[in-house]
Amino acid sequence: MPKYLAKGSYSADGLKGLMKEGAASRRAAVQQVVESLGGKLEAFYYAHGETDVYVLLDVPDASAGLALSLAVNASGAVRLTTVPLITPEEVDVAAKRSVPYRPPGA
Repeated sequence: MPKYLAKGSYSADGLKGLMKEGAASRRAAVQQVVESLGGKLEAFYYAHGETDVYVLLDVPDASAGLALSLAVNASGAVRLTTVPLITPEEVDVAAKRSVPYRPPGA
């Protein structure tokens, strides 16, 4: 299953909702939506700074990850960025592929 790192930043309205419902309830809501997509929530952490929340999750495929990102971003409460995570073995396979790339000016 593809693994993603989701990074979220709350809007002012999103923060108001977080304060009203509690941080643990947001984790439960995220777990529920990830599981509804056939995935698994591996980790959920809040942080200080530019990013408010970090989520590590597994989903069945790229379209499930994109569907989650679209739904969250469409809400306007959170600005979510999803980063596909790649295993060392996947990098090894990619490094062995031949790619007929020509740099500019060559």
